[in-house]
Amino acid sequence: MLNEFKDFIAKGNVMDMAVGIIIGAAFTAIVTSLVDDLINPIISLFMGGIDFSGMGFKLGEGEEAAVFAYGNFIMALINFLIIAWVVFILVKMVNRVKDAAVKQEEVAEEAPAGPSQEELLVEIRDLLKKA
Repeated sequence: MLNEFKDFIAKGNVMDMAVGIIIGAAFTAIVTSLVDDLINPIISLFMGGIDFSGMGFKLGEGEEAAVFAYGNFIMALINFLIIAWVVFILVKMVNRVKDAAVKQEEVAEEAPAGPSQEELLVEIRDLLKKA
């Protein structure tokens, strides 16, 4: 069972997924900072100083009342849209690089092939016989 687990972990897909999750977590922190520190102040400037994260209303009386915090939802939506846009751009760039690599391989395959190893050896043998 331990060997099966080692084989599972050693597969490329698992390692790729782990790296993707780690980078995704770090990227989320960057996007959150981008939205909170750069985009929100600009939006708030045009909206008359409104901060979305504080927007909401109480669903009852007193300090214990639940808060309908639609501002936090707006911020989460902005974060999602930015992350989705950046992922789209990254996937588009990766696909471009892959397409270019495939085209180079196709060009390399279309190039005329030289003589095979056996043909060269036969030619050398024949030349040596003549000498």
